Amino acid sequence: MRPELPTGTVTFLFTDVEGSTKLLHELGPEGYADALTQHRRIARDAFAAYRGVEVDTQGDAFFVAFPDAAGALAAAEAARDALASSPIRVRMGIHTGTPHLAAEGYVGTDVHRAARIAAAGHGGQVLVSAATVAMTGTEGLRELGEHRLKDFSEAVVIYQLGDERYPPLRTISNTNLPRPASSFVGRAREVEEVAALLQDGARLLTLTGPGGSGKTRLGIEAAASVIPDFKAGVFWVGLAPLRDPALVSETIGQTLGATDGLAGHIGQREMLLLLDNLEQVIAAAPDLATLVETCPNLHLLVTSRELLRVKGEVEYPVLPLADPEAVDLFCARARTESDDAIRQLCRRLDNLPLAIELAAARASVLTPAQILERIAQRLDLLKGGRDADPRQATLRATIEWSHELLTHDEQRLFARLAVFAGGWTLEAAEAVVDADIEVLQSLVDKSLLRHTAERFWMLETILEFATQRLEVSGEANELRRRHAALFLALAEEAEPHLRSPNPTAWLERLAPENDNFRATLSRLAAWADDEGRLRLAGALDDFWCPRTEQSEGRRYLEEALRASEQPSPARAKALLAAAHLARDDDDPAAGQRWSEEGLELNRALGDRWGEARSMLWLGLAIADQGNFERARSLFSDSAELSGEVGDAFGVLFANRMLAWMYYELGARGRARVLHEANLVRARALDSRDLEASILGALSEYAVDDGRIADAVSLAAASIRLRVELGNPSGLAIELCKCANALVAAGQVQTAVQLLASSSAWHEEVGRRPLPYLAELIERTLIRIHAELDDDAFTEAWERGKRLSVEDASSLALESLAAIGRVSL
Repeated sequence: MRPELPTGTVTFLFTDVEGSTKLLHELGPEGYADALTQHRRIARDAFAAYRGVEVDTQGDAFFVAFPDAAGALAAAEAARDALASSPIRVRMGIHTGTPHLAAEGYVGTDVHRAARIAAAGHGGQVLVSAATVAMTGTEGLRELGEHRLKDFSEAVVIYQLGDERYPPLRTISNTNLPRPASSFVGRAREVEEVAALLQDGARLLTLTGPGGSGKTRLGIEAAASVIPDFKAGVFWVGLAPLRDPALVSETIGQTLGATDGLAGHIGQREMLLLLDNLEQVIAAAPDLATLVETCPNLHLLVTSRELLRVKGEVEYPVLPLADPEAVDLFCARARTESDDAIRQLCRRLDNLPLAIELAAARASVLTPAQILERIAQRLDLLKGGRDADPRQATLRATIEWSHELLTHDEQRLFARLAVFAGGWTLEAAEAVVDADIEVLQSLVDKSLLRHTAERFWMLETILEFATQRLEVSGEANELRRRHAALFLALAEEAEPHLRSPNPTAWLERLAPENDNFRATLSRLAAWADDEGRLRLAGALDDFWCPRTEQSEGRRYLEEALRASEQPSPARAKALLAAAHLARDDDDPAAGQRWSEEGLELNRALGDRWGEARSMLWLGLAIADQGNFERARSLFSDSAELSGEVGDAFGVLFANRMLAWMYYELGARGRARVLHEANLVRARALDSRDLEASILGALSEYAVDDGRIADAVSLAAASIRLRVELGNPSGLAIELCKCANALVAAGQVQTAVQLLASSSAWHEEVGRRPLPYLAELIERTLIRIHAELDDDAFTEAWERGKRLSVEDASSLALESLAAIGRVSL
């Protein structure tokens, strides 16, 4: 171990030189070496003046550790100011945490978080995490809003030292805007105009135009240009796969991470949403207008083939490209030089971006003059009166022309692929439509398919044409049944893995297929395949729940259960899933109703595992309504029956709930003994989520018993485990239990910050704390108000609200570590 390195709560400072390669060319090797030497001397002097310890130096970058946050901030400011006249531009990132100090140096997520924050900045910029700001205050700092860092799921608030203006941070950022693979050609004026409208107060701006006119790309580029103006983020929401207007708000909520109450989640936050392809769910427009009225700092940028026609809407018609821009686009895509034939061809295509891209895809085998000659005949044939918008006729004709040039195998596969929703993998295409990889690649090369991140997909306009071809092929019904069979099989294959202690890999595998699951459920309903609906919906509850889609999944389940009451194993499974989602949707009465029916049906079917699981969900519904004695009996029976059928995880889950009931019924000693036994079982099963929950519960018991040192140790172990799991929901719960321990240990203001952070998370995702947690919070707040006056409480609460649950966890671990170093 290196004793010179600070231990306990440590503030990390990472630095890096911006544009070092470019600067080397500008200054030459000798000049750059001199500048680098001067930079190193200045930086080291500043760091040493504030007790910074150099952990590592690689090339032109420093990694420094400070024993206190204020010293790190002062050192960064001194180094930045001293380097102001240097040609070397240094970016810095600061973050505070409680890392593990191993023989090789610091280990832990706090080190990675500090490095990620530094990498997000620009030369001359000093970025500071909310965890550091929680200890230094905000004086001299400017909030840059919420950002997402690579390898970290939770958005964090980042601050900047000083008021200077810099370009947007280089983060995964407070945006999920797609990054198109192709270059953006033209439209500079339109981007500026759309951005200006948003900046000047347009809160519901609709980009209108026919398919293929470039609305989506213009929207993405304009939205990207205004990211710095929206502190809470700029988010793209793709609506093309949707056909049910009711799913629009839910899809927005899923994108933002809200589980319920979209307006409550957005609240006062300064946010821009790019809603792409709204025309097929235009009936959702009034709800969107209401959302804008309710959330005063929300802006919507919408792409649609028609106006929303709601109050406050501002229209921006997306016109064809200007002649020079159209020619530039064709040349860029075809990799050729401009000539008169290209100019004529672009005008003949009405300068529509998608039509030009489709034509350019043929430039490898046809000259521009040959393309013009062949496509002109198609345009003249189809442009006469078949569509009210001539540009739409142009695009349709271009797609048909591109389609007719395909081989028979390409045409057949192109139509067949329309069976998918929201994209597909190579393996799915091979299984459902007998796809050949060479034919797929050919369709990509001809711009009729897109391929990103191991998935294939079609632009909406092209998908419409492909769907028409599928309908007349005579293969549609068979392919849809094959599609349904594949995704039903996938869901049922995933089902036991999703219910295991560690479902992450399967959740990630299924996530891109959500639209295919939706399409399958809709088709099964249309076919009146009640058994298939129940099987699929019943297999997906553990997929919907952690993805914050429990309300949507619950609706699918309840619709399927109402469609047929025929007793069957599929219905029994769906009843269990409905009870699960009702509990997560904070509806214990519905959970009781579904689980009671499930218990009766599983007993009739002789399914003892289903009977045990029904008892578990029924017990939870009963407990959430305050009937702890009946719930205790149900959990006890569920644990016993789970053991008889060999379900070790079921035994653990039921016994965890049974210990909770003993606690509520006053048998605290018995609850503690059972929890300690459960902790051993959880570790043996590698059920880290339940392990963290049990540690948190034992921390509560230690507080009740006056064993404050044990409470602090157990709370720290629980928080560390939740941080490793990267589960914001779990962190929000454990922060409340940790606050309980901190109050007992005298760290009252820190406890307030933790409760505030947890409360802010619950508000953002639209959840209320479950009853047992709400009671713990209430007890903790009573003790806090006995210690703090109103002003001190309000100040601490406001500081805590600005902490993400991850940053609040760093603060919690810091405080717990400090307590552990003194005698309690």
